Parts: sequence; structure tokens; C-alpha cells
Amino acid sequence: MTRIFLIGYMGVGKTTLGRELAKVLNLGFIDLDLFIQNRYNKSISSIFEEEGEIRFREIENNILKEVAEFENVVVSTGGGVPCFYDNMEIMNKSGLTIYLKATPELLAERLNLCKDKRPLIKDKDEVEMLKFVSESLDKRSIFYNRAKLIFESDNLIDKHNTDVYVCQILEKINDYTQIKCSQ
Repeated sequence: MTRIFLIGYMGVGKTTLGRELAKVLNLGFIDLDLFIQNRYNKSISSIFEEEGEIRFREIENNILKEVAEFENVVVSTGGGVPCFYDNMEIMNKSGLTIYLKATPELLAERLNLCKDKRPLIKDKDEVEMLKFVSESLDKRSIFYNRAKLIFESDNLIDKHNTDVYVCQILEKINDYTQIKCSQ
């Protein structure tokens, strides 16, 4: 039984890398946000707008608990998932957590390209975006750093190199599992 949870800030590449990692490992793939959207027949933005962030985080926690019992999956989580309730504990107990880490500058650059789809940042200009990302990444890093593995993913923006990053993650996973097994 294998469960891998990819965590990290929005725009870091969790879904892109997760899909490829799942293919290589012959595992199922779940994008937690898409799972929620399909379950509720609403976009994440709609849930945020209609029910508020607190209710969205409750929904997210309940869905995470459900998905954490699935077998043989790679799960791409939303950027805030690790920061609420006992979500990091749930993921760490259920499987292998991997923090995809990137600089605030790179994340802000990526997010400026797709901010209309993201409720927390849709109204921010470039300066506000960098400030917002830096501040929230600083607050969230205490949760993200509780992951079992940390992977520097600053270059993941180049989708042609996804295979390279999947191989690097697989090496980290193998190193980690060998260390855990030998203890």
C-alpha cells in the first residue's frame, strides 16, 4: 500500500508533478481540489465565495480524511491543506509527505499568470502578490517543513523537465525508505 501526499504553496507544481509521479509508479492520482469540486459540483472559488474560507477548510479536512484511506495513490493537496486542523498529522500518519519548495519570487511570478482562478489572490497586482506570497509562505512553512521529505522545485516551471524532477523525487523516496527500513 502506497500513499504519497504532495504539499506546498499554490503554483509550485504539485498537480503537474503528481500526475507524472503517479504514472511512473503506476499509482492512482488525486488532485484534492478537483476531488472537492467533483463532490460538491462547484468550483473552489464558488465554495469560497458562497460558504467562506472556514467552511471550505472544514470540507477540505473531511475530504482529506477520506482520501487518506485510499490505497496506492499520489495526492496533490491544495496549498492551505497542511495548515489547518490536524491535516499534517493525518497525512504523515497515512503516507509519505513531500514538500515541494520554491522561492516566493518564483511562486509570485507563476501565480500572476493564473490569479483569476485563485480566490485568495485574484485581485493582487505584482507587488502585492510578492508581498502576499512571501508573508503567507513564511507563516505556512512551519507546517510545510513537517513533511517527511523536502524537494527544492524552483525549476519545475519548465514542464519539459518534469521527467527529471520525477526521477529526482524517486531517488529521494528510495533514499528515505532505505533509511527508514534500516533503522
